[in-house]
Amino acid sequence: MLSCFKSYDVRGKLGEELNTEIAYKIGRGFAVAMTPGTVVIGYDVRPTSPELAEALTNGLRDEGVDVIDIGLCGTEEVYFATTHLGAGGGLMVTASHNPIDYNGIKMVREGSRPISAADGLGEISDLCEKDQFGAAKPQGSYAKQDPRDAYADRIVSFCDLSALKPMKIVVNAGNGVAGPSFDAIAAKLKAAGAPFEFILHNHAPDGGFPNGIPNPLLPENRAQTADRVIEMGADLGVAWDGDFDRCFFFDETGAFVDGEYVVGLLASAFLPKYPGAKIIHDPRVIWALLDLVADGGGEAVVSKSGHSHIKAKMREVDAVYGGEMSAHHYFRDFMYCDSGMIPWLLVAEHMCRTGQPLSALVAGMQARFPSSGEINFKLADKQPAIDAFEATYVSKANDVDRLDGVSLDMGDWRVNLRQSNTEPVLRLNVEAKGDRDLLAQKVEEISALIKSA
Repeated sequence: MLSCFKSYDVRGKLGEELNTEIAYKIGRGFAVAMTPGTVVIGYDVRPTSPELAEALTNGLRDEGVDVIDIGLCGTEEVYFATTHLGAGGGLMVTASHNPIDYNGIKMVREGSRPISAADGLGEISDLCEKDQFGAAKPQGSYAKQDPRDAYADRIVSFCDLSALKPMKIVVNAGNGVAGPSFDAIAAKLKAAGAPFEFILHNHAPDGGFPNGIPNPLLPENRAQTADRVIEMGADLGVAWDGDFDRCFFFDETGAFVDGEYVVGLLASAFLPKYPGAKIIHDPRVIWALLDLVADGGGEAVVSKSGHSHIKAKMREVDAVYGGEMSAHHYFRDFMYCDSGMIPWLLVAEHMCRTGQPLSALVAGMQARFPSSGEINFKLADKQPAIDAFEATYVSKANDVDRLDGVSLDMGDWRVNLRQSNTEPVLRLNVEAKGDRDLLAQKVEEISALIKSA
C-alpha cells in the first residue's frame, strides 16, 4: 500500500508521499473502484490543494467520470454536496490540522457514505500501485457549482431560532476555510432575526497560517481563543481546525471544554427534541454521557472509535446523534456525517433554553465524573506497555471490554487504553466517580507503568 493511504483517508508529506502524479492515479483509482458517474471535488486553503484537486479531476475525467468542482470549502461541504447534487462520490483535498508540509484527501461514496481501508480505500491504493489504467477513456465533463447557500440552509435548520436569546460569541477560524462558510450561516441567522453578536478572529483563509496550524486540540493553541473570550466579555468561544470538521468550545471564563463533555451537552440538546432517541458514543470516556442520556430518557449505544465505525453504527440503530471525545460530531439529518458547524449552533441554543452559562452546564458533569483528557504516549513498540497494563489491572477489574483497545471498570474509576487508528501512539483515558485525587493518582500510576515498560 502507498504510504499516504491511511485507515480512513489519504495523508502524506508533500513531495515524498503525496504529489500531483499520485493524486492523478487516485482519481483514476477512485473512478475504477467506485464507478461513481459523477464526483464532487473541493479543497482547503493550503497552497498545494488546488493543484492536487486539479490532478484528481484529470484522473477522474480520464476514466469518463463527470466532475463538479465546488472550490474552496470545508470537508462537510463536500459531504453535503455529494448527496445534495446526487453525485456518486466526493473528494476533499485537505490536510486539516497536519503540518504545513502535508496534504491529503478525504473520500466518500454515494450518499456521502464513508470509505475506509476495509471497504474501498484498500482497493484504490492497490489500483494506484499497479498503475495499469491504460489509455484515457472519453473524457468526463467538468463544471463549477456553489452549493453553499443550500448548505447554510441545512445547517441553520438544526436550530430552533425562536429559542435564541442575545449572545456574544467569539469565532476563531484559525485562517482555515471556516470563515466564508461561517459567513453564509451567520447571514442566514441574521436574516431570521437571531440576536447573536459574532466576534471574528483569524477569520480570513490564509494557507500560510500566520497564526499557526489551526488545531485547538493542542493546549498551546487555545490561548488565542480563550484570551479573546475574556477580553470581549463573550458568552461562548468556538474554534475550528483547518477543514472545520471539528469544533472546540470555550466557556465564558475562557476555559476549554473537553470533548467528552461536549458530547454530553449535545446529547442533552437532542433528547428533549427526540424523546427516547439513540445516542452513539465511543468507549474512551463514557460515565458522564451515560448519566445524562439516562436522565434524558434516551438510549446510549457504544461504537468503536473512528468515523466509519460511528457512521455505520448510527445507520444500524437509527441514532439521531453520535459523538467522539476527539471533537467529531455526527448527525443523522446531515447524511450521518460529521459537522463542525452544527455543534456550536446547538450548544448556543441549549444555553439559551436553559438560561445557564456554559461553565455551569459543564460543571456538574466535571464534578460527578472528572476525567484525565486523552494522554498520548509515543512508543516505538507499544505491545510491552499494553501487556504490562493488562497484567497489572485486568484481573482486578469489575468489567473488561475489548471493543476498542481495552476498557476496564474498576468500580470507583475506569480506564481505556487503545492504539490510535491514525497515529503511532498509545492513548490513555481515565475517569473517576467524583474523586479528583483518585483520578490524579491513577493517571500517575498508569503513566509510570507505561513509560517503564
